[in-house]
Amino acid sequence: MFLGHFGVGFGAKPLAPRTSLGTLFLAAQFIDLLWPILLLVGFERVAIVPGITLVTPLDFAHYPWSHSLLAVVIWGLLFGGVYYLVRRYRAGAWVCGAAVISHWVLDLLLHRPDLPILPGGDYRAGFGLWNSLAATLVIELAVFAVGLALYLRTTTASDRIGSVGLWSLVGFLLLVYAGNLFGAPPPSVRAIAWLGQAQWLLIAWGYWIDRHRTAVRG
Repeated sequence: MFLGHFGVGFGAKPLAPRTSLGTLFLAAQFIDLLWPILLLVGFERVAIVPGITLVTPLDFAHYPWSHSLLAVVIWGLLFGGVYYLVRRYRAGAWVCGAAVISHWVLDLLLHRPDLPILPGGDYRAGFGLWNSLAATLVIELAVFAVGLALYLRTTTASDRIGSVGLWSLVGFLLLVYAGNLFGAPPPSVRAIAWLGQAQWLLIAWGYWIDRHRTAVRG
């Protein structure tokens, strides 16, 4: 999942209006930001197997430290805890921790049974909706659209950047998603790992947008 995780970041804003959109993106995408780093250092493994699912050619062979349920819960607790220590904002800490954990829940819907429950366990979970393009699109676009709608109801642009920057990001995310769906398979695992680092630019984009939008007071 890609768009759906950013939808969670957008949609979390009403629950923690003082938390920047960049931080909410960071929480929602945290384990997919961690995963490329673990690929580069060899702690986790992925293979490119065209046709393994209809939507993605990636075979997630070994990713217990970033994507097992237990590890994700621990990462969520750590993220929320660090956020609270830095910001002293209880609502933001809970929302950020929950956003980290939401990543595994959304992945569960789309992944084939490859998501570990425990880092050293044999059981793998996944409902396999990546084998249906229609189901994948419905889930991804629905979560993204609802999250974006909630963000738009919660904030308003304070200047032109707050509007143009937001809609440019939305368009860019949709373009990247379309490229992932309909483009050629990645050339190598190393390319996947390095391209994954580009997501930090999207986090920075979220911080930039949020500085140019203000909360709507109901």
